[in-house]
Amino acid sequence: MTEPLSPASEASGTFPAFGHDPDADGADSGSYGADSAGADYDGDQSDLADRQALRRVAGLSTELEDVTEVEYRQLRLERVVLVGVWTGGTAEDAENSLAELAALAETAGSKVLEGIMQRRDRPDPATYIGSGKAKELREIVLATGADTVVCDGELSPSQLRKLEEVVKVKVIDRVALILDIFAQHARSKEGKAQVELAQMQYMLPRLRGWGESMSRQAGGRVAGGGGIGTRGPGETKIETDRRRIRTRMAKLRREIAAMSTVRETKRQERVRNEVPSVAIAGYTNAGKSSLLNRLTGAGVLVENALFATLDPTVRRARTTDGREFTLTDTVGFVRHLPHQLVEAFRSTLEEVSGSDVILHIVDGANPDPIAQVNAVREVLADIEAASVHELIVVNKIDAASEETLHLLRRAMPGAQVISARTGEGIDGLIEQLDLLVPRAERELRACVPYDKGGLVSRVHEQGEVLAEEHTPDGTAMHVRVGAGLARELEPYLQG
Repeated sequence: MTEPLSPASEASGTFPAFGHDPDADGADSGSYGADSAGADYDGDQSDLADRQALRRVAGLSTELEDVTEVEYRQLRLERVVLVGVWTGGTAEDAENSLAELAALAETAGSKVLEGIMQRRDRPDPATYIGSGKAKELREIVLATGADTVVCDGELSPSQLRKLEEVVKVKVIDRVALILDIFAQHARSKEGKAQVELAQMQYMLPRLRGWGESMSRQAGGRVAGGGGIGTRGPGETKIETDRRRIRTRMAKLRREIAAMSTVRETKRQERVRNEVPSVAIAGYTNAGKSSLLNRLTGAGVLVENALFATLDPTVRRARTTDGREFTLTDTVGFVRHLPHQLVEAFRSTLEEVSGSDVILHIVDGANPDPIAQVNAVREVLADIEAASVHELIVVNKIDAASEETLHLLRRAMPGAQVISARTGEGIDGLIEQLDLLVPRAERELRACVPYDKGGLVSRVHEQGEVLAEEHTPDGTAMHVRVGAGLARELEPYLQG
């Protein structure tokens, strides 16, 4: 693996306001360009139709009375103000980070009204942006009519509480926002359990309560005390909630461990059959699912949104010379990916660390693709996948600028440049995959009797047939196979 790359460029400037612009493991087989030759074809998108089945229609809102807060939030989009603290790097880096936060907020179902940035050496330990700026933020919230403030960082429980006290509206941080998106997009049982576990890990230290409604203790003579039976030590409601959350987390860990056993069994079966594996990894919304559809015709969900894919999808594919391998679409990464998610999704991220080759997909149309590459490599190192052979694949060249492509080619020699949407450059990527997918270990000649047709078929599926001839004694084959098939062919070896 190469070392993290330096930022794309040094730049400075002012910060504009951000306005609002309008899985499961599968066994399906596929081949390169499998009947998906249409320029913009991304396979059959039934999941996408389901996800888009309920959409807000702008201009038809009517303020209603006597509805609960939950019902009210279902009726309209949340109106959010973004807040960031610029502690280092260039102004362009800070702007890109806040722009990404805006995309996250819109993916979660919000309308971004304003984005502000505070230049500090480090975040304020009390209110994240400082008491004076917090009061200014309150004025912005009042002026825009926002109901939520989203902070571009992970806030401590005390920072959340103090900032909410000043701005008088709900405050969430980047971690909570990403967890919310994951909760919306999780489809499989395993994915939902992983997201719930990550949310509870985040929630546990942030539980809080107000007043007597949170207390079940009434020692001694208290105002309005409950009398006999209520005095002495007791358990507060918040302690009860914490205990219930810990119990639920323990149950979720057991369920995820059981489900990951099924995934591990399938993975070991592929290892036993010596089927090479290629994992598609990269930044969120870089085009990983589109590439899987382009190569295999898998028809997995593709959407121009962050974290559209949460559940790994495994499909069979073949090299141009007939060697079989698996191609795995994985969850996307992001800068400052919450450690709760990395831990909760570790069982599915093992699809990446256990692969033979990683196709690292880079969004060529992003303003700062180098920073995305570094962020992905940090996560790969965290899941112990840094030693796996990596092939950089720059996607979306149909929307990328020549300057960005030149920068990427210079920073990452040997990178493949493609467009999964139009198919440009896919042939060159296939040629590289042919070279990188591991070949079988042993080369031998054997004459397999005709009553062992199943063995011949498996040699074609799992090995590489260099020559084949039908003789009176059986099928004479010159093959390159793995150790397991080589042992089965030993009785029929020829000199």
